[in-house]
Amino acid sequence: MTSILAQAWEELLRPMIFRPKRVQVAALCCRKTGSGTDVLMITSRGTGRWIIPKGWPIRGKNGAESALQEAWEEAGVVDARIEGAPFGSYGYRKERSNGTIEAVETLVYLAEVCRMKDDYPEAHQRKRVWMPAGQAANLVREPELQDLLRQL
Repeated sequence: MTSILAQAWEELLRPMIFRPKRVQVAALCCRKTGSGTDVLMITSRGTGRWIIPKGWPIRGKNGAESALQEAWEEAGVVDARIEGAPFGSYGYRKERSNGTIEAVETLVYLAEVCRMKDDYPEAHQRKRVWMPAGQAANLVREPELQDLLRQL
């Protein structure tokens, strides 16, 4: 009986309870100013809260390339120098349109913005604002993202 319960735990129950986190990628778009570092913040489409451009990895692109694609679509970044390795990561709980919640780990790539456009795919759905990194840290909900912003 014990082996049947152990097998049920390992094969059925444990995978349902301890699902691995899904992975997203994000571009922490920044620029140097005379007083420090500014970051590009955007509003989310659903709630209007302040976030950084992020999304699901794109087939055929690596993490940094996928993050830059999100920065273009969501914030109008057309040219940026981006690090190949993540600057850090943060976790959050994403509510899906069907009401389910899933755990997400977001890999954050530092992107030094060189050029932007005002006409981009989600321009009519979001606001974008450059602000000091410390101010941005106070606006986001995710503690680990707050820490990354404060490191700048």
